[in-house]
Amino acid sequence: MERVIAYIDGFNLYFGLKSRGWRRYYWLDPAALAKNLLKTGQTLVATNYFTARISGSSHDPGKQERQNTYLEAISATARTTIHYGHYLRKHQQCFRCGATWETHEEKMTDVNIAVEILKDAFADRFDTGLLLSADSDLTAPIEAVRSLYPNKRIVVACPPKRQSKRLEAAAHAYFRIGRKKLQESQLPDLVRKPDGFALQRPREWN
Repeated sequence: MERVIAYIDGFNLYFGLKSRGWRRYYWLDPAALAKNLLKTGQTLVATNYFTARISGSSHDPGKQERQNTYLEAISATARTTIHYGHYLRKHQQCFRCGATWETHEEKMTDVNIAVEILKDAFADRFDTGLLLSADSDLTAPIEAVRSLYPNKRIVVACPPKRQSKRLEAAAHAYFRIGRKKLQESQLPDLVRKPDGFALQRPREWN
């Protein structure tokens, strides 16, 4: 069997779903999605999910709580390894009026993905790396794998409404993640942690 490891860019996938208006698919099981994207003769040996914990927002005070619930639900399944980056606080200014405001920028996801792909390739943990992202910054690690490990393949699965010609050109193959696969890869509405605590799908995601 061909060994596959999945590398999921959490924010790239989330914003792809958001741009489609597919809020009902936010309660996604990353390992189930990766498995549902496999071809005959492939077996999923690991699923890696890359994200960062967001800060609270005055516009949407429940946003942080929903993310925390979701990440706990993923962890409770024990089928996905979560890799955390961080949010960097930034101040931006309007050049016309001089007004300033605070924003947050997600950092480290692309670096973390690159490191894990190269580590796993070096350790011979996969035959095919399945990258769920359309971030062109990940072109370099794909090219490195192709150069250093010519027997290994990297396949890009592009999230909805996300595309990178550079990334697609660097990969051995690419395809779009369709709505049906997302629908088939949802967590149960109620996920229980090992201690029995119940995690409920946020009502805003119904």
